[in-house]
Formats: sequence, structure tokens, C-alpha cells
Amino acid sequence: MYKTLLVPLDGSATAQLALDEALVLARLSGASVQLLHIVDAMEHITGFEPPAVHIGDIRPRFLQAGQQILEQAAALLQAQGVAVHTTLLESRGERVSELIAAQATRLGADLIVLGTHGRRGVDRLLIGSDAEQLARIAPVPVLLVRERRAA
Repeated sequence: MYKTLLVPLDGSATAQLALDEALVLARLSGASVQLLHIVDAMEHITGFEPPAVHIGDIRPRFLQAGQQILEQAAALLQAQGVAVHTTLLESRGERVSELIAAQATRLGADLIVLGTHGRRGVDRLLIGSDAEQLARIAPVPVLLVRERRAA
């Protein structure tokens, strides 16, 4: 079945749902889990901070926060007996979806398990959808996990 699951995490509730789903799949199949967090500096640059402040103060905080996300998720999986590895990447202008797809290839992942907000309409047009883009370009199947909506 699956040997390696890639789970990108961003600290959101939907990422936690994806992690929960990956835990179930890993326990059923005996797969290891590769956790991935991508720091995208462009999401956090206002243009008002001097470069020295960004490099010396802001960037290290985002890297530290990303590492904490990975460590907490890894601890949860390890406590359940799942083999887990973590990777922290920084985007240098690439789309997050492209970095995830490249990481799936590099790691030999069998499946990407990704949380999605399931945005529709104007929100999707304005914000875009890394999940939708990833589903198009991924070298392996992508399992999209989102919150259940009330009926």
C-alpha cells in the first residue's frame, strides 16, 4: 500500500485534520510520515521593515515557529509508534504547491495528505488555491482533507 506519506503543515486547523488522517493511514499501512513546513517570507513582508530587521529578527521567528509546528506534529506521531521525519523549507519565490510537489519527488512519497480550506467563489479567486494547484502538478496522488460542513 503506502510506504511514505508526505504531510505539509502550516499550523492551521485543516492541516491538523490532514495530520490526523495521515496518522490513520500510516498505522493501517505501516508507512512512515514525512512532515513538511514551508516558510514563505513573501506572506509576511510588509515592505515597511528594513532588510536588516527582516533578516535579523522576523525571519528567525518564522523559522522557529515552523520548527515548533514540525516538532509538535512529530511528537504526536511518534507517540503512536509511527516513524516520522521532518523538513523545514524556505520559499525563495516559488509557489508552495511547486515546493511540495518537488519534495514529494525527492522523498519518494507515495501519497500527499494535505489540509484544505475548501474555499469557493470570490475567496478562491482572490486568495488562490495551493491545494488545487498541487492536485494538478503532484507526481503522486493527493488526498485533500477539509473540515466537515454542517448540513
